[in-house]
Amino acid sequence: MPETLRYAVLMLAAGVGIPILAALNAQLGARIASPTVAAVVLFCVALIGALAVMLLTQGPAGFARLPGQPWHLFLGGCLVCFYVLSVTFIAPRFGVGNAVFFVLMGQMLSAAAIDQFGLFGAIVRPITLMRGAGIGCMAFGLYLIQRA
Repeated sequence: MPETLRYAVLMLAAGVGIPILAALNAQLGARIASPTVAAVVLFCVALIGALAVMLLTQGPAGFARLPGQPWHLFLGGCLVCFYVLSVTFIAPRFGVGNAVFFVLMGQMLSAAAIDQFGLFGAIVRPITLMRGAGIGCMAFGLYLIQRA
């Protein structure tokens, strides 16, 4: 399987997982009446999983290089926390589909900006007329889904 196809399949699987994560954690938060406890549990399980993968693949050597990294690179953890807490709290009240569709809209807009300007070291991929039209069609599709 070509590398780009492997990447696409992995990212498709990650995308499939996002609404499942939202639904499962929203349900856990609702059942225990605490979205924050549900988020903490999710992060504990995720930490165990990430540690297992780290130990099975490359080991802990990367930890030694952490102190020299710019502080802003650690903000990703805050963004994951914000996503998990917000979707765990909002999905039971707003609907998993509604919550995830607005997350998708935000992802499209931020991904386009990151690619356009090469932010955070990303490969520059300018927003061409075709890419802009594609983003517009996706945004319109999300709008139509919300109207239904």
